[in-house]
Amino acid sequence: MADVGLVYHPDFLKHKTGHMHPERPERLTAIMSLLEEERLTEKLTIIKPEPADECWITSVHSLQHVASLRAVGRKAENDLTYIDGDTPLSRDSLHVAFLAVGGVLAGIDAVMNGEVRSVFCAVRPPGHHAEPTRAMGFCLFNNVAIGARYFQKRYGLRKILIVDWDVHHGNGTQEAFYKDPSVLFFSTHQYPLYPGTGRDDEQGLGAGLGSTINIPMRAGSGDEEYIEVFNSRLIPVAKEFEPDAVIISAGFDAHRNDSLASMRLTEEGYAKLSRIVKEIAEEHAGGRVISCLEGGYHLESTSKSICRHIKVLMDM
Repeated sequence: MADVGLVYHPDFLKHKTGHMHPERPERLTAIMSLLEEERLTEKLTIIKPEPADECWITSVHSLQHVASLRAVGRKAENDLTYIDGDTPLSRDSLHVAFLAVGGVLAGIDAVMNGEVRSVFCAVRPPGHHAEPTRAMGFCLFNNVAIGARYFQKRYGLRKILIVDWDVHHGNGTQEAFYKDPSVLFFSTHQYPLYPGTGRDDEQGLGAGLGSTINIPMRAGSGDEEYIEVFNSRLIPVAKEFEPDAVIISAGFDAHRNDSLASMRLTEEGYAKLSRIVKEIAEEHAGGRVISCLEGGYHLESTSKSICRHIKVLMDM
C-alpha cells in the first residue's frame, strides 16, 4: 500500500480559461509530467474522482450560488463567459468544479478508509477565494472548506485545521468558518494583495473568535521568514487546538519565480513548510493530511515545488 494518494482526472483539463489566463490547463499537465518523469506516480495510489453530490457543495455554499453558476454556465455553451474579470467559465467548467470537489472528498475517503495516510489533490479550478455565496478569484467552489465539512459530517471528526500558504488570502475559507470554533484557519499571505482581506485583526467572530489566524507577510519574504512564522505561530496554536485532520490550501504562488506576487519562497522552503505541517498531523491527527492545489502559475517552479511537497508526504 502506498502511503500517499494522488487525486487526478484528465477532465480537470476541460476547464478552459482563455488565452493567457494564469489558471490554465497546462498547470496540471506540467505537474503530472514531472511526477511521471520523477517516477513518483508509480509510488502513489492514484485516486480518480466522481463529481461530488450537490448536498456536499451546499454544506458550504448556498443553493442560490449553485443555481447562479448553472445559469451562467448555460451562457458558456460555445464561448467563455465571465463571473468577474478574473473568473471565467467555459462549457465544461461547472462539471469540472463538481469533479474537483469530488476529488477532495475521494481523497478524504481514501484516508479515512485506511487506503493511504495522506493525499495530494491535483485539482482545478482552485477554491479558497470562493465564498459561500460568491465565486471569485479563479474559484467556483471552495474545495477545502467543503472537505472540512465532509470530514465532520461524513466521518464525525470534530476539529479540522486548515493551513493556507497560498500567496493570496483565502477569503472564502475564512468567511465559511469565521464564527465556527471547530475549524482553525491559519493563513500566511502577502499583504496587501488581492483580495485585500487577511489583516491580523481578522480573528473570527462570536464563538469563532480566535479560530482565524492571519499572518500578513511583507513582499519579499522568503524561506527564512515563512519557516519562522510556522515554527513560532502555527505549531503552538496547532498544539493547543489538537486537530483531528489537517487540510492544506497548497498554493505555490509565493515562489520567487511566480509573477502574480512578490515573495521569495523556494522549492526547499516549501519542503520545510510541508515537513512542519506533516509533523503536526502526525502528532495530533494520526498523520491525516489532505493537500489541495490552489495557486502556482510558474509551471516549472510549481511542478518542482509540488514534487518536493509530495516527497515530504512520502518521507522521501
